[in-house]
Amino acid sequence: MQRLDSNTGKVKWYRTDGVTTVISSILSIIIGLAVGTLIIIAVGFSKDTISTNGIVEGIKLVFLGVFSTGRQAGQLTFGFNPVNFGNMLFRATPLVMTGLSVAVAFKTGLFNIGAAGQYLMGTMGTLTVGLSLAWTGCPAWIVWIAAFLAGIILGGLWGAIPGIFKAYLNINEVITCIMTNWIAANLVTWWFEAHDIFKNSAEGGKIGYIIPLKNVGVATPKWGMELLFPGSQANGGFWIACLIAVGMWVVMSKTTFGYELKACGSNRHAAKYAGINDRRNIVLSMVIAGALASAGGCLYYLSGNTEFFWSTYMTLPNDGFNGIPVALLAANNPIGVIFAGVFMSMLNVAGLQLKYLTAYNEYIADIIIATIVYLSAFAMFFKLMIKGRRKANEDGQNVNADTAEEGGNA
Repeated sequence: MQRLDSNTGKVKWYRTDGVTTVISSILSIIIGLAVGTLIIIAVGFSKDTISTNGIVEGIKLVFLGVFSTGRQAGQLTFGFNPVNFGNMLFRATPLVMTGLSVAVAFKTGLFNIGAAGQYLMGTMGTLTVGLSLAWTGCPAWIVWIAAFLAGIILGGLWGAIPGIFKAYLNINEVITCIMTNWIAANLVTWWFEAHDIFKNSAEGGKIGYIIPLKNVGVATPKWGMELLFPGSQANGGFWIACLIAVGMWVVMSKTTFGYELKACGSNRHAAKYAGINDRRNIVLSMVIAGALASAGGCLYYLSGNTEFFWSTYMTLPNDGFNGIPVALLAANNPIGVIFAGVFMSMLNVAGLQLKYLTAYNEYIADIIIATIVYLSAFAMFFKLMIKGRRKANEDGQNVNADTAEEGGNA
């Protein structure tokens, strides 16, 4: 509950839910980074191959990995590295989209753990339509739009499955999402295995990969990224993800439709009593979540920078599950998801710098991310702790003021 200022009758800015949420997320990040620092120190002292200077370098890279410019004369150097920054934004694009997918579902009272399967279905739709149309000689920009739309439509339809089971049969969406994840993984594997024309057999050693869209002249425009971050993988996909995030914030915060979705999430039965079609909104929520997650796969592979490994039935894409900590860290705010996705991507870049520039491996970054994820689940505890501390301080100040006033009257 927000406390009102006794003088103005308004909520002070530092007591608002938004500010306390940001502080809670920052606390999670700080504690996660502190844990990572302790792990680096512990691993450094336990391995003879890592010197004290190596421990210091490892700590520096955890905090400043994105600024690393390599080594000169054996020493780590730091500065603006356009390649690292650009690659960070490129890797953040699918995280922003899957984070949005999870966040929107959370807002409507649903836990979309099926983002990984939706991501795969979107990838399959994009690559299939993109390659098929490009071979017909269709203009590249039309191919890009058609491939992107095909991917998000397929992902949206895949997301509708757990939504329908939840709305009409009241089956927990977590169970159906897990099932659809693995069905998607096997379905994607079967699809590309059954169609050899999509396999990148022309390049030696890449028979397990699908032909990248750049080979047929289709790639996301750079839209200024080549000037800001020359030599990196960054492209206009990041700007598209940001626009979609802003659009989702507008929909969820400023429209009747968004209000209905959140009302169903708060109390489905109360929303139904108020005349809101709860079943329709539950299904639509999962359709939107599926479309957003699949858009992450679409933008990632439409970039032209990466190749899709078609045999996916053994694993699910990490980007699908990493959307969960992104949403948690952003407190399910669509705008906050952008920053949380970039931060998670920054840690991934730091992990790669640890791997290539020190004797450590990149899994330390994964431990830091896991710690932050774990602490993000305690965001409400942090908020209550912060508000409780402020309330105690305010009560103490009020008591002192009353005592002083009584003394003056006496």
